[in-house]
Amino acid sequence: MTTTGDQLQQVRGRIAQACARAGRDAAGVRLLAVSKTFGPEMVREAYAAGQRAFGENYVQEGLDKIAALADLRAGLEWHCIGPLQSNKTRPVAEQFDWVHSVDRLKIAQRLSQQRPAGLPPLQVCLQVNIDGGANKSGVAPQDILALAREVAALPQLALRGLMAIPEPQPDAAAERAVFAQVADLAARLRDALGLPLDTLSMGMSADLESAIAAGSTMVRVGTAIFGGRPPLAARA
Repeated sequence: MTTTGDQLQQVRGRIAQACARAGRDAAGVRLLAVSKTFGPEMVREAYAAGQRAFGENYVQEGLDKIAALADLRAGLEWHCIGPLQSNKTRPVAEQFDWVHSVDRLKIAQRLSQQRPAGLPPLQVCLQVNIDGGANKSGVAPQDILALAREVAALPQLALRGLMAIPEPQPDAAAERAVFAQVADLAARLRDALGLPLDTLSMGMSADLESAIAAGSTMVRVGTAIFGGRPPLAARA
């Protein structure tokens, strides 16, 4: 029977191979295990296999998991990667380490105001809707510079880079082309802001190789580690 540890090793192998093909150091790509819809026992199993960073799409589910794994808190890094509403910013600011899905100044301002002074700055990425998907969150590419300037100036936040979830593409070449647009946008932000933005959060189970080829520094992988999502009835 394949274990979570086995699956993690396979994903790490894919990352290493993709980096080798791209002429990159595998140490430059972090693996974020997306644990949404899976219970804390699965996170604990992944932790035992050496995984430390975990991504959650749903705030309350993430908070429940953080509480259930309080004994591991010092060794875990929790990332909020789903759309964030203004009425959910306080617990995220108080409990999470990263937020990948900032796409409005109001959200960033609330996260900054609500981040406890005793904690390190909340690490944030701006979510860009790189290909104009009608039903996706994210700021339009032409608006990203103005938002980045304002977010970078907020106390208690550290702007790290960009996150993107492109629409599915017909082949690897098309995937790389879209991811390359995100990388180019990040480079332009670095030049314009003079900030050492070091994070490109892009690539998932199906397209992580294309994302790495285009410069991703953090891939968000769920299914390839934990398996298919449980049916809705099983999540209740």
